[in-house]
This record gives sequence, structure tokens and C-alpha cells, in this order.
Amino acid sequence: MLARILATLYGCYAAAAFVVVVFVLFCPVLIVAPTLRWRRAIGRACVRAWLYASFIPFRVRGREQLPQGPCVAVCNHASYLDGILLTAALPARFTFLVQHGAADWPYIGLIVRRMGVLFVNREAPRAAAQATRALIERLRAGESLAIFPEGTFRAAPVLLPFRSGAFLVAARAGVPVVPVALRGTRRLFGEGQRLFRHSRVDIEILPPLNPEGGHREAAERLRAAARNAILARCGEADGAIVAA
Repeated sequence: MLARILATLYGCYAAAAFVVVVFVLFCPVLIVAPTLRWRRAIGRACVRAWLYASFIPFRVRGREQLPQGPCVAVCNHASYLDGILLTAALPARFTFLVQHGAADWPYIGLIVRRMGVLFVNREAPRAAAQATRALIERLRAGESLAIFPEGTFRAAPVLLPFRSGAFLVAARAGVPVVPVALRGTRRLFGEGQRLFRHSRVDIEILPPLNPEGGHREAAERLRAAARNAILARCGEADGAIVAA
């Protein structure tokens, strides 16, 4: 009973800290900041300030694995907070891909737009094809992308199958894929939770994988290799096997 009370009190405190630090203190400054570089720096500081205020240990390993040039970072997806936590872990040069519906969320939509995210509509084939071509051009122009290839997450602690889009874009642009393994966020604020739970968060950047050509078979090999690397480090079961 005492443990439950303390967990509830912590969840309420962390939620209050999130509202104050993120929405009251940092986001208004982020919205009016004049350049994308400043806005992304403010966003990173915002997330780290909330983690510090909420007594959440946060460790990022393997930043030296990131290529100097453009690349596609792919990460497992386990909670509602994964996007902002990965923002705090990766350099500001990474542009995140987000489901198109987020653009219309009150206040949050404005924030993510100001952070320079790219919105993707996977339900519209023509729009998805146009987005794919645009992403390839961005990579060829030197931009780096960050994507959650599962596309969603579930309450069960499993790694879901990866969609092909991120790997096809990387293969056709001729840039490496960097697997990123994220641990601890499912407990922090996973599917169905109403309050935050205290949890250590670890983000591990793994060695880059280079495409063996620009064809679909090369993309599929990239997808399999990246998923295997993340599965070995994320500490969760293989959702493809569980589903089978």
C-alpha cells in the first residue's frame, strides 16, 4: 500500500513538473525562437530539464557511432515519450518523421511544427510516394533523419515488425542506417498509463549499417540487420515471433 501511494505521488509530481517545465517555461520560448537551430537546442534543454526535475536517470551511449554525414537513425518505439527523449539524445541536425495527424493537435502541433519535424501520411499511397522522394532528396542534400520504423507501440513489451520505408529511403539515397536501442521508457509512460512511473532511461546508439545498393533487396537486408541489432539491445521480446 505504501509503495502504491508513493508511486502515485511521484506520478503526480512528475506530471506537474512536465507541465511547468515543458509547457510553461520552455515551449513559449521555443515557439518564438527565430531559428530552427535555436528551437531544437531549446527543445533538447527542455527535455533534459524535465528529466532532471523528475529524478529520472538518463544515459546516452554511442554518440561516436553517428556518421559525420547524412544518415537515417531508426529506433524502437515503446512509449508516448520516445520522440522527445530521442530528441534530447541525438544532435540537432536530425529531423524527425511524425504521423501527419500530430500537426493538428492543439498547442503540441504548433510545437512540433516549430521543431521542424516532417509529417508523413502512410494511409495515402500517392502522398507517401511523394514524401519518399522528398526524403531521398533531403538525405542527398546532407540532412539526417530519425524514424520509429515500428510506426506505433503496444502495451506488451515486444519489438514490433519494422516497416520498410525508412530503409528504402536510406538505400536509394545511399546513406547508412544507424540503429538506436531505447530502454526504460515503456515503464516510464507506456501504453495505457495515466501517470508517469519512475524509470531509468538508456539510449544506445549502435554501429551504422551501410546499404549494399539502392534496390529493394538491399533495403530489406538493411531492415533485417537493423531490427536484429535493436532486438539484441532493447531488452524486449520479438513481437514478430509472439504474433506468429
